[in-house]
Amino acid sequence: MMCGKCSKISSAVFLALGILFLAADLTTWDFWGIQWWSALFVAVGVIGFASGCCGDCCGEGKSMGKKK
Repeated sequence: MMCGKCSKISSAVFLALGILFLAADLTTWDFWGIQWWSALFVAVGVIGFASGCCGDCCGEGKSMGKKK
């Protein structure tokens, strides 16, 4: 689970990657020969690392078992 801030940032990262690879597929722009799965693995790793360091995400994970 991610906080709202991390969810928005990760969505923006995936949208940007999608637009870049769509442009590469349409031969509008050469994307340095990077394969889409390599970029996806890097993006997932960076997002996972960033959300693991996020205080809001870690706080939500700890409070999931508690009843309010």
